[in-house]
Amino acid sequence: MSLLPVAPWPLLLVLVVAALAAVWWNPSSRSVPGESRSTHWRLTAAVVLLATAALRPGVPGEQVDTTAANLNVYFVVDTTSSIIAEDYGNERPRLEGVSSDISAIAAALPGARYSVVTFDQASRVRLPLTTDTTALDAAVETLLPESYEVSRGTSVSEAKDRLKVLLQQADARTPERGRIVYYLGDGEQTAAEAPAPFAIDKRLINGGAVLGYGTTTGGRMKATRSRFDASSDYIKDPATGEDARSVVSEPTLRTIADQLGLAYVHREAGDAIGPVVDGIDLERFGTSDQIEKQKVIARRELYWPLLIGLAGIAAWEVGAGVAALVQTRRRRMARP
Repeated sequence: MSLLPVAPWPLLLVLVVAALAAVWWNPSSRSVPGESRSTHWRLTAAVVLLATAALRPGVPGEQVDTTAANLNVYFVVDTTSSIIAEDYGNERPRLEGVSSDISAIAAALPGARYSVVTFDQASRVRLPLTTDTTALDAAVETLLPESYEVSRGTSVSEAKDRLKVLLQQADARTPERGRIVYYLGDGEQTAAEAPAPFAIDKRLINGGAVLGYGTTTGGRMKATRSRFDASSDYIKDPATGEDARSVVSEPTLRTIADQLGLAYVHREAGDAIGPVVDGIDLERFGTSDQIEKQKVIARRELYWPLLIGLAGIAAWEVGAGVAALVQTRRRRMARP
């Protein structure tokens, strides 16, 4: 068993002594009706439980998997209206495939730092670099397309400048860490002008892939009216009045892959994630001597059962206090 106190133990000792003194040397206990030694002992137990929980006792757990602890992984995600075209799997939105693949990549590269950059009419860093997979899951679950009502056309390379800055900053701060880039989109260029190239030094990118979603027959898109509201109607093609269809542009995605020095992989429902991550050089970028020295054993925290016991004592005392108050009021009302 090991201890990780929430504060220096001398301070905890002083607080415990002060609390016990307040429990046992309370002058008011001699005049308060119903005060008993059992109450003192319950409060003493509460102090002991809280003090023990503050020491944060724990026992060794499983070893933390840090296979990819020396990697920065950047997910560049298309959030234009076409990303919810319903031609992924059984007529599901492409965004479901994007979200599923991000989660699978993170699971295949445990211990890495992850960042999410989205783009539609503008690019945004939705999640700065973090090892918190819970934060990554939250960012992925809240990915939403832009509103088609405000869309004025988007370039597939809208995120190029932001990605370039992020990679340059990472190279300057932690040059020993590998920088992995995953571009996830359908390659549909809706801006009037041709997309500007991803003019990024290929030495800044140490692996990843361009992942494509969608089919050549295309899929219909729900009319999202805001980032927080979806309509049951579909976007109409103004030229025909029929439901508009978005089709994947694999030539565009292959061009982006060439510019970034990455492979292009078309993704369909049920595809294994292996081909997407197998090319990463984990022997070079997966870990480092420093990380291996800092690798720790996961702890199973034991403070929470103590807090449950403390909550039980608190509930008892609150109930006893309420009962005493009710009894006192009844006695007062019974007096002539």
